[in-house]
Amino acid sequence: MSTSIPESDITLRDGRAVHVRAVRPTDESELLQVFDRMSDDARYMRFMRVVREPNLERLRKTLATFPEGGIGLVATIPAADGIDIAGSAIAIIESDPGSCEFAINVDAAFGGAGLATALMKTLIDAARSRGLKVMEGFVLAENQSMLRLAKRLGFSIVPDPEDRAVRICRLQLVG
Repeated sequence: MSTSIPESDITLRDGRAVHVRAVRPTDESELLQVFDRMSDDARYMRFMRVVREPNLERLRKTLATFPEGGIGLVATIPAADGIDIAGSAIAIIESDPGSCEFAINVDAAFGGAGLATALMKTLIDAARSRGLKVMEGFVLAENQSMLRLAKRLGFSIVPDPEDRAVRICRLQLVG
């Protein structure tokens, strides 16, 4: 069951405005530009390993699964070529149809402005509206900003028993 994601305009803490909407297959080139703008450290934090090139096949496969296979959000800003993506958040429904795994990415130029919080809150609301019961994500222990955000949003955080460098962030969406 898919749930439509309402579009919204959000004013960040620093006064900049972003437009949040569902991701579209036509966002592919903009998402690739986001990857190109990421620092090596940001890529490591997001993918939990060194990634030098985007995996175009995986990106296309992921985009093709929305909205049936999960929830995808982007925060856009106007740009000379139309839009730029300032951040994205996804929740992929895994083998258990009641749970999903989240991932988020925010352009460094928008770090600390509240965009990650806005995207995660929108993602959580969309997952609840869709009837999902649990949201979880795997976060590097050194990614303290993401762990602080997860804690503020009510996620439990425990060490991954299979990898001491990873924390499992889990949020009960119902009850």
